[in-house]
Amino acid sequence: MKKIILSLSIILTIVLSACGEKEEVDSLQKVMDQGYIILGLDDTFAPMGFRDEDGEVTGFDIDLAKAVAIELGVELRIQPIEWDSKVLELNSGNIDMIWNGLTITDERLETINFSEPYLNNRQIVLVREGFKLTDLQGLSGLSVGVQIDSSGQSALEGNSIFSSIGEFVKFNTFTEALLDLESERIDAIVIDEIMARYIVSQNTYDVIVTDVSLGDEEYGIGFRLGEDTLRLKIDEVLNQLSDDGVTQNISNTWFGEDIFRKW
Repeated sequence: MKKIILSLSIILTIVLSACGEKEEVDSLQKVMDQGYIILGLDDTFAPMGFRDEDGEVTGFDIDLAKAVAIELGVELRIQPIEWDSKVLELNSGNIDMIWNGLTITDERLETINFSEPYLNNRQIVLVREGFKLTDLQGLSGLSVGVQIDSSGQSALEGNSIFSSIGEFVKFNTFTEALLDLESERIDAIVIDEIMARYIVSQNTYDVIVTDVSLGDEEYGIGFRLGEDTLRLKIDEVLNQLSDDGVTQNISNTWFGEDIFRKW
């Protein structure tokens, strides 16, 4: 009986050791060995990552990622995902990183390994042209939309005004929310300021950006928990690209100014 217990103990030790080795995979070496890196994104999130008139995925984050991939000497592969399934896509190995205006939050830090912050942002309120909104209290009784599992949803749910809004509507994409806003099915949208201002600049929708904010935030790149080598390398490469003026050029192309945040 003692021999059987001893044997089982040895087997268990071997199995646990193997599991430990699996968890300590060198994520950077894996990408280098396979020759490509897979970026997951919501391909409707302009100007960070979205489809242009030809159906090609473009955007500020995409251009940054392309520059990083060139420095790493690997191919960049772009994989559109359902935004509310982003952590599942990451953990299942379908993507190597989430790079798409991803806000760093305490809740997400529990499931995502974040890069250094590279962009500042705010969650603001977007309304129809001609609609007056001067403060958060003005949302009382209104129908307010958000994208499912977005930082806008978290910001609104965590604010005291949430209990006073008339209707809380969650959309799969901001495009759907914008269509409902224009058609007056909802009254307002809580959205990333960077995206909101880009939308207004394109004159695609009759909407205006208010100065009503639900708080400041930072964007980061998301990686799997426990896989640090890839994260650290990309942080290093972005810093070098900033020193070389590459991030500034990309930022100027999309925003007309340098808003990249070097750390």
